[in-house]
Amino acid sequence: MDTVAAKTYNLDEEQEKKEIVRHYRALLRALKPRLKKGDRELVRTAFEMAADAHKEMRRKSGEPYILHPLAVAQICVDEIGLGVRSAICALLHDTVEDTEVTLEDIERAFGPEIAHIVDGLTKISIVVDSSTSTAQAENFKKILLTLADDPRVILIKLADRLHNMRTLDSMSREKQLKIASETVFIYSPLAHRLGMYDIKSEMEDLSMKYTEQQMYRDIARKLKETKRERTRYINEFIKPIKEVLQEEGFNFEIFGRPKSIHSIWNKIKKKGITFEEVYDLFAIRIIMDSPVDKEKSDCWKVYSIITDFYHPSPERTRDWLSNPKSNGYEALHVTVMGPSGKWVEVQIRTKRMNDYAEKGLAAHWRYKEGSNQKQDTENKFDQWFNQIREILNNPDSNTLDFLADFKSNLFTEEIYVYTPKGDLKIMPVNSTALDFAYAIHSAVGNKCIGAKVNYKLVPLSHKLRSGDQVEIITSNKQKPTEDWLNYVLTAKAKSKIKDALKEEKRKVAMDGKDVLERKLDHLKISASQHNINELVQFYKQPSPLDLYYQIAVKNIDLKELKQFNILGDKLEAPKPLPVKSPEHIAEDHIRHQLPSKKDAELIIFGESSDKIAYKLANCCRPIPGDDVFGFITASEGLKIHRTNCPNAAQLLANYGHRVVKTKWVKNREISFLTGLRLVGMDDVGVIHKITNIISGELKINIAGLTIESKEGLFEGLIKVFVHDKEELDELFLRLGKLDGIQSVNRLEDE
Repeated sequence: MDTVAAKTYNLDEEQEKKEIVRHYRALLRALKPRLKKGDRELVRTAFEMAADAHKEMRRKSGEPYILHPLAVAQICVDEIGLGVRSAICALLHDTVEDTEVTLEDIERAFGPEIAHIVDGLTKISIVVDSSTSTAQAENFKKILLTLADDPRVILIKLADRLHNMRTLDSMSREKQLKIASETVFIYSPLAHRLGMYDIKSEMEDLSMKYTEQQMYRDIARKLKETKRERTRYINEFIKPIKEVLQEEGFNFEIFGRPKSIHSIWNKIKKKGITFEEVYDLFAIRIIMDSPVDKEKSDCWKVYSIITDFYHPSPERTRDWLSNPKSNGYEALHVTVMGPSGKWVEVQIRTKRMNDYAEKGLAAHWRYKEGSNQKQDTENKFDQWFNQIREILNNPDSNTLDFLADFKSNLFTEEIYVYTPKGDLKIMPVNSTALDFAYAIHSAVGNKCIGAKVNYKLVPLSHKLRSGDQVEIITSNKQKPTEDWLNYVLTAKAKSKIKDALKEEKRKVAMDGKDVLERKLDHLKISASQHNINELVQFYKQPSPLDLYYQIAVKNIDLKELKQFNILGDKLEAPKPLPVKSPEHIAEDHIRHQLPSKKDAELIIFGESSDKIAYKLANCCRPIPGDDVFGFITASEGLKIHRTNCPNAAQLLANYGHRVVKTKWVKNREISFLTGLRLVGMDDVGVIHKITNIISGELKINIAGLTIESKEGLFEGLIKVFVHDKEELDELFLRLGKLDGIQSVNRLEDE
């Protein structure tokens, strides 16, 4: 242990050693039930190797670096449910990238399997955590590709990311925004899809803590304030159910837990309601200790007992016992009307199902040797995993498209669709007949002209529903067209259509190539690589194939060839104006223009002058006082977005290198246009009261006002000029206090 860093932070050297040993022993305690002969020595070797390798390193917070790998290993074991091998990999996950330790050293000490996983983690770390200017989307694609290789790589990476999110306070604001956005953009959907719901929720909450600080603090405060009241309510709700379950002789646990801050915020946003109006702030969970052959019947018995006391909402009952989700999730969810007229969600599961719900993908391997009753879940899981492998192993050139497709497939729930022979296919919700054709085989998809759903003819774009039986009709004359991309949802179908279109484009391009070669032959010039490249650059085409295609479809007629200089056998393009990269255009745009009179003063960090031109993004309409960041666009220079802008997560996650740190300076002379949406009771004089507060009391200019009244309610859209966020907040407060006003929200999109 004398290898650990000798520097001090707020602990002296002796205390630091004790702290490290305490964490190491906690890890061993967590691993105890899994340790086989020789495992303890292996874990110790890994710990000593990591401690020695990181001995001079500190985290941003000042603590010894080795505490990070120890914490990641602990999360892997305690929260994800992984075993000894994964704990060893977690301890070593940063050694190859950051220290003198090599993969060969790891392979010598622990064998090829562990070296392979550490190699995967190193590759992810290099691509994700680098601050190079390659778009992060490319990096995420590489991460996801490792999932097809060994899922433990992804699980350990999720543990690593979770610990980084828990310790994000010591990072700079820009780093916090970038890491939080990346987390909510890719890691939490991944945790969700792998069935790790607790980790997904915590990641979303922690991301929100940094991207929407005020809202996070408000909801957390209100949850704390209402905790006693909620506990009292939960106990009252549970009491009669508990008594009957005990009488019936069930072995069970029953408890209530609050919904995550992020999911409460989503509900507030989607439904346009206040915190007080979110009815299901908590869910009751009942976990049965039942043998596998009685699981289903026990869960339905519990459902019957609950609905004897409380009235269920039929449209909010979810039966994932008969049809488990493809990632292994099984449970029975029912929402019932509890005491005092409050809706309460109850989740009924067995211990095994709960393990799946909390550990997701990791539990799958642990139960692999299970009994026949779980075969259905196993098959669905393996089927789903094979689908993911298929998506990942298809090399698609457009990474952002790939990522968007993958995300849409990560997030959606499934439907179950059958072939004419009764084989089951799992598809995302909103899949079409054409998606189904590609799910069978890409050759079937490419020739699909229609389908019969439940024996009725339907078009390619027909959306399927769970339980549909689908027969695909094909024709050898059929070919995919550009429109087909609008008819499909799944990543597999999109990539196969794109492949077919590329092949078609290639055939057309060959005609263009012939035309070009004849032209060059006429000029007695060869179609050498150099000459083709000159033409590609001159006509601003992405590749030679695109140049040939544009010639074939007559978008380029080659008349400019006369302006080229011919030096021997080489073509030399007439000198065009120099073309700059988007970043350079943006930099020049920033450097040379002064701010227009309309804009407020922003300090833009990292630039020599504070006189920099910028535009306010239309997607979120920032005003002074909003939490903002600058983003360098390709054509419009610097754009200012709010950190909670609908597009922020994508921009920060995919193009972190284009983000500029910005901060408002007070300037009371300039006004900004922003919009409000009011909903309330359509009472006499309500418009007068509203306009009196805005124009009369607060002296704010109104730019536009529309009020629509319907069945006793009104909705008003008001555009106002405000100086800053403080003024807007004051306006919200005053309007919210008016009698009969139900909600006041800021308009996100104009």
